[in-house]
Amino acid sequence: MPQRENRTAKILKILKRTYPDVKTQLYYKNPFELLVATILSAQCTDKQVNTVTKVLFEKLKTPKDFAKVSIETLEELVRPTGFFRNKAKSIKNCASMLVENYDSEVPSRLDALVKLPGVGRKTANVVLGAAFGIQGVVVDTHVGRISKRLGLTENKDPVKIEFDLMEIIPKKEWSNFSLRLIFFGRAVCKARKPACPTYPLYNLCDYPDKDTT
Repeated sequence: MPQRENRTAKILKILKRTYPDVKTQLYYKNPFELLVATILSAQCTDKQVNTVTKVLFEKLKTPKDFAKVSIETLEELVRPTGFFRNKAKSIKNCASMLVENYDSEVPSRLDALVKLPGVGRKTANVVLGAAFGIQGVVVDTHVGRISKRLGLTENKDPVKIEFDLMEIIPKKEWSNFSLRLIFFGRAVCKARKPACPTYPLYNLCDYPDKDTT
């Protein structure tokens, strides 16, 4: 598959040149704060999450704090992120499991992370990459959408997309590749109106509905 490998290499090169320095936009001081922030980021902007966690992490600092706080108090603290009841329940249960099973430490293994309440592969890979420097492909809505548009996957399921990308992207690039697609999706390759005339990957994109004007 030399042609496919060559095309993928070009995509990686352009993304790296366009977004040379990338890191998560969520504010955090330790792996636990990042875990909480990532759970809160579901269907919410990083900017809004950062506003909420600024107050949240002043009031509650450790897994024990989150495990002990009343669910009603936690719901009010995370309410602005949306779906606050489910998020509060997940975070409280997650904190309790960390206290009970992991001595209040966030595990640095994917298989352990995904067993925590509210933590799927996407959240786990965010934490592994940003907090522990362990490579993983994060498939959020941007990564899933753009990967399909660029022909890097034909799947819709995030887990299948993750494994498709793991096959064609060098492992050392997994985390940064995901972040670069996220940045690219927010700025250019948007869901409804992709800004194709400014598309740095324009000539490598076969998306049938791209703007050709």
